[in-house]
Amino acid sequence: MVNAAEAYKRQQIMTATPEALTLMLYNGCLKFMTEGMEALEKKDYEQANISIQKAENIISEFRLTLNMEYEISHQLFPLYNYVYDRLVEGNMKSDASKIEEAKGIITELRDAWAQAMKKARVMKAGTKGPGSYA
Repeated sequence: MVNAAEAYKRQQIMTATPEALTLMLYNGCLKFMTEGMEALEKKDYEQANISIQKAENIISEFRLTLNMEYEISHQLFPLYNYVYDRLVEGNMKSDASKIEEAKGIITELRDAWAQAMKKARVMKAGTKGPGSYA
């Protein structure tokens, strides 16, 4: 059963649009932050480290893939740096409040991204002529 679930998940990723992949990464990052904070609560520092490093890796990927030709990228870059720094500090000091701060920022970015995707779908559907199917 695990193989079928993994195959389904892999297929979802392989067929997703870049916009949907970004949303998946935001959600994954939030999941790993939550797992890290829960592990810190249980004093399972090894698992906390693993989970928080996964979130750090996602933030690093966001930083690396920013297209700096767009103004928004110049605004996101320092924000991603700040989130990354909070994750590293929270991990090193086993301080869940730092992870929580990072999680709040990523939650806002994820929600804004999801809203932008929804708006883009509506606008795209609006450009189709009458009687056309989206």
